[in-house]
Amino acid sequence: MARAIQIFAADNVATLLDDCPAGQEVIVTGGTRGTRLRALEHVAEGHKIALRPIPEGGSVIKFKTPIGHALQPIAAGTWIHLHNLASNYDKRSQSLDVESGAPTDTLYR
Repeated sequence: MARAIQIFAADNVATLLDDCPAGQEVIVTGGTRGTRLRALEHVAEGHKIALRPIPEGGSVIKFKTPIGHALQPIAAGTWIHLHNLASNYDKRSQSLDVESGAPTDTLYR
C-alpha cells in the first residue's frame, strides 16, 4: 500500500510518499486522515494524486490554494502533472517536458 499526505482537508490532491503502481491502494494521511483510494495509473513518489474528481477547468487545490486548473476531467486516483494541469503561476507550464520539467520552448544554438 502506498502512502500520500494531504496538507489540508480542503485540498483535492495529495502528495505521494512512495512510488505507487497503477491499481495499488493509497492511504492518505494529514487533512482527511484515513482516506483510501486506488491509483488509476502509476504515480511516482513526490507527485500529486487526485483525491476526488476535478472537472475540466476546475481548480487543483494544494495548501488550501488553487495552484492550477485541470486541462481535462480528472478522476480520483489520477496522477496530477503537466499533462493534465495548467499552472496558475507559470504561463510557460504547458511548454515544460512532462518527465524532466525542462523548458521545451527554448532554442539552443
